[in-house]
Amino acid sequence: MNKYKLVAELLTHQGLLAGNAFHRPRPAPREWIELAHSTKYVDQVFSCAVPSEISREIGFPMKEDIALRARCATGGSVLAGYLALEHGLACNTAGGSHHARYAHGAGFCVFNDVAVAIRVLQADSQVQRALVIDLDVHQGDGTADIFSEDDSVFTFSMHCQSNYPVRKVPSNWDVGLEVGLGDDAYMEQLALCLPKLLSETEPHIVFYNAGVDPYEGDRLGRLCMTRQGLAARDLKVISAVRARGIPLVGVMGGGYSRDVPELADRHLGLFRAARAVADAETMHQN
Repeated sequence: MNKYKLVAELLTHQGLLAGNAFHRPRPAPREWIELAHSTKYVDQVFSCAVPSEISREIGFPMKEDIALRARCATGGSVLAGYLALEHGLACNTAGGSHHARYAHGAGFCVFNDVAVAIRVLQADSQVQRALVIDLDVHQGDGTADIFSEDDSVFTFSMHCQSNYPVRKVPSNWDVGLEVGLGDDAYMEQLALCLPKLLSETEPHIVFYNAGVDPYEGDRLGRLCMTRQGLAARDLKVISAVRARGIPLVGVMGGGYSRDVPELADRHLGLFRAARAVADAETMHQN
């Protein structure tokens, strides 16, 4: 949990913030969250009365501070969505809780912030079609569950197949990778998928889950990507989306290590890539 605060501090110290300031979201209200989750489950979280079997699936008991944090992270993805529509590119310093399903949370995820953000933008008539590019090492089963019967949202997940969750929920397009896959093979697979994804879905906005758990040193990853490989991945995705003029929202996703400073710096790859693409766009415009 401490990685989030450290990421924010590093962003400030390394001068990666646009205008040298954060945009602070408000906690997502109930009516936003109920666009993607059942009223029963939202009630359970807001009242901190989540049943024990669901708490076990999430991985921790529900408390007021955890519920508030989930609402703030969700509000951050909603705000990032509006900022991306305005500026072309925005990132949340949290988010990517892709295991949270319609009826319950799971896998350290309380609310599915990306799903809520898409539903809010659609309800506000800001977008019609959305694309989720999920490159966390774990399959985005919760996002797939929420949008399983919604043709307006295309879900893509490229993940380690022999990893959590054991029971996958089919995305619109799943690419299950073998254990131990490294940079070169990973990037080859991504290069095959990305152009087809963007050309065939024609989204009005892209949400990119830039989980850093494919890293070779991650506690829960099981892939063998290097830090350089993760950086190349982020730059490739963001550049490809922005080259088509599509707004992109980046969310942090998963990353697990006892070395919190290393982990926070690993997550900073998303923001470094976003900053590089934004600076290149500014130079081109000038």
